[in-house]
Amino acid sequence: QVQLVESGGGLVQAGGSLRLSCAASGIIFSDNTMAWYRQAPGKQRELVASSTSGGSRNYAYSVNDRFTISSDNAKNTVYLQMNSLKPEDTAVYYCNADDKIGGRYWGKGTLVTVSS
Repeated sequence: QVQLVESGGGLVQAGGSLRLSCAASGIIFSDNTMAWYRQAPGKQRELVASSTSGGSRNYAYSVNDRFTISSDNAKNTVYLQMNSLKPEDTAVYYCNADDKIGGRYWGKGTLVTVSS
């Protein structure tokens, strides 16, 4: 059974930083594309950052140069370092894993609130 458990969300002032973690179990971590999505109130879920098993990383334009996705294969954990946070970054952040045979898995999310 695949499980993705996010942690690290919270309340932070604008300009501050947070690091989100996603601990994965039940998957061969290095064989998956790992990603972070977010969903703000009243908006659709959007891709924030992704990291493929080949090491390619992609970011949404709105977070480029502020957020960094990284992973620790030994710990089966993916991280999202978020710097220079803005109020518009407020959202529930979800960890996502896509395997090579079409499986898609989601965590339950962690709330990030950025105050102005």
